[in-house]
Amino acid sequence: MPKNPERRTIIDEDAGLIKAINSGRKTLFYDLVKKYEQKLYNFGLRMCNEPRDAEDMVQDTFLNVYKYLADFRYEASFKNWLYRIASFACIKKKRKSKFAPQKEISLEDFIPEDKENIPDSLPDWASEPLEKVLNDELSENIRKSILSLPEKYRIVLVLRDIEGFDTKETAQILNIKPANVKVRLHRARLFLKEKLKGYFKDGS
Repeated sequence: MPKNPERRTIIDEDAGLIKAINSGRKTLFYDLVKKYEQKLYNFGLRMCNEPRDAEDMVQDTFLNVYKYLADFRYEASFKNWLYRIASFACIKKKRKSKFAPQKEISLEDFIPEDKENIPDSLPDWASEPLEKVLNDELSENIRKSILSLPEKYRIVLVLRDIEGFDTKETAQILNIKPANVKVRLHRARLFLKEKLKGYFKDGS
């Protein structure tokens, strides 16, 4: 259960809407769409980089949400469930897109030697929220660096460092182990650190 009271309220509000929709008040589904469509669109842009692909992903996500809403389990967070559907929709869309990279880069050089002791905290070089950094002069370089990450690393980085999901939630959304989330996030952060080191005086 979330400890943040504000987050608890959001979960309760979502559950109330879903119960009303599932009881027959179908027009309330648009309230869920309005609440999350812009966030999902931004998520799609960070993953796909193409507005049309992001729009298609949002549409596919909400079509699937509407189709399977009756199966939603209320002990879960609707937002987590929504992003799980969106993540799979985005991966599917990305693989079909003509803009998808033909070859993924390797991050093997960024694997930490001590795999059992991978830090989960945000590194010093990334202490500024990416949402803020994306609005300044580094935006294009950060955007390109994130997009150059292999898909499985990029989606973990976006979910953790931009969307704000914790390790456990990210693991649930992607249906992978928390340890895998930590490894992929660590490699992605090290990769971005290397790509952006010229913009940080201390190189950290």
